[in-house]
Formats: sequence, C-alpha cells, structure tokens
Amino acid sequence: MNIGNLFKIAFKALNNNKLRCFLTMLGIIIGVASVITMLAIGQGSKDSIKAQISEMGSNMIMIHPGNMQRGGVRQSADDMQTLQVSDYEALKEVPSVAAISPSVNSSGQLVNGNNNWPSSIYGVTPDYLEIRKLKVQDGAMFTDHDIQTAAKVCVIGKTVADNLFPNGEDPVGRVIRFGKIPLTIVGVLESKGTNSMGMDQDDVVIAPYTTVMKRILAIDYIQGIFASAEDENQTEETIEAITRELRMRHKLQEGADDDFQIRSQQELSQMMNSTSDMMTVLLACIAGISLLVGGIGIMNIMYVSVTERTREIGLRMSIGARGVDILSQFLIEAVIISVSGGVIGIVVGCAATWMVHIFAHWPVAIRMYSVLLSFAVCTVTGVFFGWYPAKKAAGLDPIEAIRYE
Repeated sequence: MNIGNLFKIAFKALNNNKLRCFLTMLGIIIGVASVITMLAIGQGSKDSIKAQISEMGSNMIMIHPGNMQRGGVRQSADDMQTLQVSDYEALKEVPSVAAISPSVNSSGQLVNGNNNWPSSIYGVTPDYLEIRKLKVQDGAMFTDHDIQTAAKVCVIGKTVADNLFPNGEDPVGRVIRFGKIPLTIVGVLESKGTNSMGMDQDDVVIAPYTTVMKRILAIDYIQGIFASAEDENQTEETIEAITRELRMRHKLQEGADDDFQIRSQQELSQMMNSTSDMMTVLLACIAGISLLVGGIGIMNIMYVSVTERTREIGLRMSIGARGVDILSQFLIEAVIISVSGGVIGIVVGCAATWMVHIFAHWPVAIRMYSVLLSFAVCTVTGVFFGWYPAKKAAGLDPIEAIRYE
C-alpha cells in the first residue's frame, strides 16, 4: 500500500474521533508551549543580566581592602586601611589599565531647603564615568583642578535631582548640603534605571575623592579602586598585573595572603549566568514532564484505538494488507497527533511568552533552538510512544482479529 493511502486512512480514523484526538494532543500542546515559554523566560533573564552588566562596565575591575592575618588574628576588610592614594597613582602606570579611579563613600542626608533625601556620596575622579559607563546629561563633570583643591562640588543622579528639586527646577548651579557640608551641583547624570539586582543606579551623588576624604570622612586612605581594562579580553591579564604591583608595593612576602581583594564584572557575569542556566534547565525539565505525560497519553489512546479497531485490522489483513502496512498506519496516526500538537504548542508557547512579557513585564527571548528542540522532541515522542501499539496491531492474527468481539 502506498504512503498516500496510508495517510488518507490515518486522517479518516482521526477525523472519526475528533474530541479524543484533541484531548490526546492537549498533553503535547501544553508540553511544547511550556518548554518554549520557560526557555524564553530563562534566556530573557540571561540576556537582561548581560545587558545590565555591560551597562555597568563589562571590563570593570574592583579593588578593595582584603582579609588578612596579623599576629594570628584574622582581620575584617572593614578594619583594613591598606589602600592608599599612592597605590592608585602607581596603578595608573599599569599598561593595560584604560581608566582608573579611587573610591571613598559615605551615606547621609541630602538637603535642599525643605526637601531632603537619604543617599550615598561617592568620592571619585572623572575616569569613574568611563569605567561605569555614565554620562553627564546636564552641566559638566568636575575637573582635575576641583580634585586638587578638594572643591565643594558634586554631580547628582536623576533620582536625587527629582527628590531634591520636585518642582522641576534646574539643579545645575544650586547648592545642596550633605550633612553640614555645602556642595554646588555642577552636573546631572543621565538616567540608567535599576540594575539586575534591583538597585537604583540614579540614586547617587559623586564628588571629588579628595573632598569626600578630607571634608566628609576625615581619612587619609581610600576605601577602594575602580579600574577598567583596555579590552574585555585583557581583564585577567590586567588583574594579574594589578596584583603584582600591589603585592610589591605592600611588601608582601611570597606565600603571604593578599591584603586586598580584586573582583571583576566577568566573575559576576559568570556566576549569574551559571545560576540563570541552572534555573532555565530546571524550568525546562519541569515543562518537559508535560511532554512525557503527553506521550503516555498518545500510547494510551493508540492502545484503545487498536482494541476498538481489531476487527477492521483483521479484515484488512485478510484481504492482503501486510503487517508493515498496519504498523505504518498506526504509526502515522501517532506522528500526526504529536506533530499537530507540536505546531499548535509552538503557537501557544509564543503567545504565552508574549503575554508574560506584556503583563508580567519579565524579559523574554525566544530562541530558534528552543522551538526546534520542542518540535523534535514532540515528534520523537509520537514515534516512540506510538510504536508499541502499532507493533501490537501489526502482530495480530487475522483470523483471531476477525472473530474479536
């Protein structure tokens, strides 16, 4: 029997049991839709994390005081004062460092007339803007001269501007107070929104590091150093060069613990991507259970179909139908159910992904591999779970099948 006739017989058999056929496909539809939606949510989260980290500076390197032992007692990083301005000056000469800035910070209340807002002030240099991918939207950045003179100037983020100047006044040129220290606003940063960890990147005030060190904190050391490599691929090389320079400057003997910590955005990116990948795989496995259930449903319905059509199978075999023809017929029915369910599941999955993005505002990204993978799995599921019932039908004895009641 040719393949065309087999497809006609299969379609006719399925058409005679529309509701049962649809209910059988439902498991496949839900499974495929679930896999596509879950993978889209996982991939969207991963892409969002990458974008957020890129906005923060994908080749950024952060240097902070580190734990170390003195006299057998391990001291915390908060008690360490191992980073000095001279370290920052020395690291400026490392060849692969593209930009570098010391960092000191303090939290407090910002005041403008009757308006106040709790925030943090960061003492940095103009290079900090390049490192953190920040831009000044209004006004200008403070200058190297302001750093040398510890000038009382600052640049504020949009959140700070909106809360201290709620009536829409131009903040540039206005004087605000941080605690008891008056600061003249010379610029307003371009808005960056929240990062992947939910932190408001616009709730910030930056000022010359010398101003924060001398006038606010009254310290002679720095709390950290931000740097960026010339290229993202040179990050590890730059970290090694910085480590060598700092160990030499701090006179650390070979084998001794570092009295500083160095972290890069790549480490953060790898950690978050690893977590995101794990969650995506977990979600896909849970959704894949629906495909398994759908496959079992196909096998169950095909078993029922073989039982109901035993006499039909006997008649066809008695007039010359071969076992392979019967096998092919029932296998084609199973594949039609699974493939049709897969196509509908893809449409439902894409629609569900779009609804998640619209109503839940989650980042989503449908990748072609997830669609092809789901479709391939549902097709294999149809063949796998349809094979045994079809094999049983092909192995029936024609005489016994005709006598079946």
